[in-house]
Amino acid sequence: MKLNAGILTEKLTETKAFYTQYLGFGITFENEFYLLLHTPQHQAELSFLLPHHPSQQPFFHQPFMGQGVYLTLEVDDVDSLYNDLKNQGLEIKVELRDEPWGDRHFAIADPNGIGIDIVKYSPPQN
Repeated sequence: MKLNAGILTEKLTETKAFYTQYLGFGITFENEFYLLLHTPQHQAELSFLLPHHPSQQPFFHQPFMGQGVYLTLEVDDVDSLYNDLKNQGLEIKVELRDEPWGDRHFAIADPNGIGIDIVKYSPPQN
């Protein structure tokens, strides 16, 4: 089984620019109403669909309203990515921090309001 999460959004252009510029995603497929992106090593995909498109069934017409969804991106070097994104002027929603359960992470938001938790997992220190 393979999972591909999808978000309905009017902001296909902004979304494409955000994920490719800031996070290094590639474009697997796109047309005028659909955008399929992949992570840098092609380990996962994320899709975006234009709401109310006549090619889609009504069940897939309502746009995402910008709350209640987050993604987690696990990276090898969370500090470098944090510094890179901060230097590019991207707004950091949760500053880089260490958690007692072992995560080192920070959070940003995409143009649709989707929270993105960027994390390096480590075993907790006793």
